[in-house]
Amino acid sequence: MEIQTMKELNEACQREEKSIGEIMLMMEAEKSGRDQQAIISMMEERLIKMKEAVDNGIKDATTAPSGISGGDASKMNDYVQQGKSLSGSYISNAMSFSLATSESNARMGVIVATPTAGAAGILPGVLFSLHKNDGTPYKDLVMGLFTASMLGLIIANRSFISGAAGGCQAEVGSATAMAAGTIVELKGGTPLQAVNATAIAMKSLLGLVCDPVAGLVEVPCIKRNVIGTSIAFSAADMSLAGIGSRIPCDEVIEAMYKVGNDMPRTLRETALGGLAMTETGKRVKERLFCRKS
Repeated sequence: MEIQTMKELNEACQREEKSIGEIMLMMEAEKSGRDQQAIISMMEERLIKMKEAVDNGIKDATTAPSGISGGDASKMNDYVQQGKSLSGSYISNAMSFSLATSESNARMGVIVATPTAGAAGILPGVLFSLHKNDGTPYKDLVMGLFTASMLGLIIANRSFISGAAGGCQAEVGSATAMAAGTIVELKGGTPLQAVNATAIAMKSLLGLVCDPVAGLVEVPCIKRNVIGTSIAFSAADMSLAGIGSRIPCDEVIEAMYKVGNDMPRTLRETALGGLAMTETGKRVKERLFCRKS
């Protein structure tokens, strides 16, 4: 089975009477020649690594080697535990878990790139928030990873998932879109609703530039991961409410590709524009890389 577009994906789900995650599992088994249970076991290992990154990030309040990130996950978690959050438990927990994952990455810990290291906090943020708030079992979260994989595969094959290629819209944007569709499927939505959520989320981040301070995926990347979780839940809620995307998901992906190609080099992970070239951003770079001997 070959699926190149979201339209083909929805048609395959209808034809096979399967979810997006199940279609991805079928395709992987067919392509790799592995037994489906073996593939599921491999994905379970990745989910466990995600959970370890979350747990480590929540507990570890130390600063990253760069000195520009670290400790925010612990602050956010404490704030949420006090019941002060304005966002509600789903989003506030996802924010904490996303921060924890991204800070683990900044400390050179083990994370799962979903789809990249710079956007690795969004999917575990939403998955473990669903686990905490709904009691979504791990076996369902594993299938959610297959859902995200299928959505990400189509995006990667038709556009970008790299900030260097297409800006942060390709990293945080793709991860947020993948997470939105995954939330919908885990909450019992249809494949079409999942695809609509993917489109709504991606549209919301279209044109986002990649401007990492000092070239490190910490500032503003970590906080963009956090915001991505909020957008993912918002897009999922809209889709589950029956709201569709006026622009089909395949066309949104095509637009993202064109915007990325039009984006100047300075705004594609070169640290030569945007926040990286603010006065503070330049001072951070000088401190880290231009010290006098």
